[in-house]
Amino acid sequence: MPSSRRIAIDDRRRIDNKSFLMPATDLPIRAATETALAHGIVPDRCEILQDGNTLVLRLTETLVARVVQDLDGPRQGTAWFARENAVAQHLAKSGAPVIPMHPDIPPGPHEHLGYPINFWRFVTRIDEEPEPEVVGSTLRHCHAILHAFTEPLPELAIITETVDLLETLERRELFPQGTLELLRGHLMKSVNVLADVPHQPLHGDAHFGNLMNTTDGLLWTDWEDTFAGPVEWDLASIIWNARLLDEDHDTADRLLKAYQAAGGAFDPGALEQSLIARAAVMSAWYPILYPDPSPERREKLKFRLDWLERVKS
Repeated sequence: MPSSRRIAIDDRRRIDNKSFLMPATDLPIRAATETALAHGIVPDRCEILQDGNTLVLRLTETLVARVVQDLDGPRQGTAWFARENAVAQHLAKSGAPVIPMHPDIPPGPHEHLGYPINFWRFVTRIDEEPEPEVVGSTLRHCHAILHAFTEPLPELAIITETVDLLETLERRELFPQGTLELLRGHLMKSVNVLADVPHQPLHGDAHFGNLMNTTDGLLWTDWEDTFAGPVEWDLASIIWNARLLDEDHDTADRLLKAYQAAGGAFDPGALEQSLIARAAVMSAWYPILYPDPSPERREKLKFRLDWLERVKS
């Protein structure tokens, strides 16, 4: 969730071999390039693919680096990066539809100049919206493989992490007290309800922004929010906008049916609670991810809060 604030850069920056020495002040880029060099890979370009809490750089034809820039953010250290690496490797080795880590650099996570870094294989995006059936079936494919992942993961992590975040929001007066109580009530109820539903490793932030339609097919990416929880959480995350924000019930229904057709199952009650939990989590993170939100983002936040008020028990 904390990496969701991203800004697409249209005029991607590129440097040639002769001008590759970058200013020492450009520390995240320097951290990535020096780490690649330390492992015998000489960068021949520096294309900025995304710039936000996480900086994504293409350094060679096949090498992409992800560098955490928000060193003062809520999520410190590299433990969550290590979980992402472990899950991503497990999925790729088992043939899941995911962007793989780069084979020529150890998975790490690496840390250089204070910046956590990991490295991925570059894939080529295509301009084609994925069909809901493909989204549902690929998510089920990932869940089936994740079921065999045996390393420990935190339980309901993004929800419990968000409960803790409310203290920061209150201290910084980023929400009115009534809004904080609304979010706290929904989050605590969600923790209690979803704790009793079967858990397994999840993506954790399964929205369309973490899918990439590529020349290699539809691939899932960004596993940094992975945790143990009910599959209904990932399903709620991927259908939330379609079902509630856009009222595109056809897309949501087709996606869920495809998930079931691929062998997946879900509990409607747990899915409904996960939709509520997802709205509360997204709303709570808004002031952190979007400190200066656009009018469109403010409207989306208002929609979520109004919806949460209506479903309040």
